[in-house]
Amino acid sequence: MPAQTSPIPPHAAARMPMLVKASIACHAGAGVAVAADPALWPWALGAVALNHGVISVTGLMPRSTWLGENMRRLPASSAARSEVSITIDDGPDPAVTPAVLDLLDAHGARATFFCIGQRAAAHPALTREIVRRGHSVQNHTRRHSHTFALLGPRSLAAEIAGAQAALSDLTGTPPAFFRAPAGMRSPLLAPVLQRLELQLVSWTRRGYDTVQRQPVRVLERLTRGLAGGDILLLHDGHCARTPEGQPVVLGVLPALLGSLRAHGLQAVTLDHAVPAGAAPATDRRAGVGSPPRRHARHLG
Repeated sequence: MPAQTSPIPPHAAARMPMLVKASIACHAGAGVAVAADPALWPWALGAVALNHGVISVTGLMPRSTWLGENMRRLPASSAARSEVSITIDDGPDPAVTPAVLDLLDAHGARATFFCIGQRAAAHPALTREIVRRGHSVQNHTRRHSHTFALLGPRSLAAEIAGAQAALSDLTGTPPAFFRAPAGMRSPLLAPVLQRLELQLVSWTRRGYDTVQRQPVRVLERLTRGLAGGDILLLHDGHCARTPEGQPVVLGVLPALLGSLRAHGLQAVTLDHAVPAGAAPATDRRAGVGSPPRRHARHLG
């Protein structure tokens, strides 16, 4: 089934990332300066080069909001209910995901799976099983290309819309959230997400479980300062293995879920935590908030 969207409010279509506005002003100012005095071209070129450098560096900062809206924490209402969101990327993986689902079930926890479109299409029954068990399936691009942040507008749209269509067909529910591969992005991403009615989501903290082979180290990163409203990142696809060969996520989850219970925290899906019209809480540690959501889906 095709992805279903709601009309975009006029203010959303008109919204432009702060850094993009600054870049446009920089380019325009450089052009005006050179037109007025050609001798200023070295300074104008330097300003434009510096601007491109800032954009490139910002694209390597997954939690930045300078390139557009970026949800890094759950809404204040969700935090007040002592809710957190465990997000699991890069699957589904038939060698790992079923065990992840069993662990979540055993602890009565719900998670959000950011699935790669091609992987979901290759394992349709497993993708549907994620939803059947009360979890949420969201958009993590069609191929998970390592050059995603370098793609042009058409290629970006094809990557995201391709995953959107595949995941909608498999689950019957169009994804409402998007996460870029490794969190890397360019200024071209925000307009594509606005057209597709997708909310960019990063995280409050991640465990680096694609490279860290010791579950205790991953757990330490995820639980240091753990609080209601946190968005945590783990992987069922591309996950590292312990020295004994176990997927790290399987070594982390039991202790993480136990820690949540000990702190009176409940793991819920993003759909549950972010209802229609709710605004994610301000990330006071970063000083920037996120916009209201326009979709309402409750999967757990």
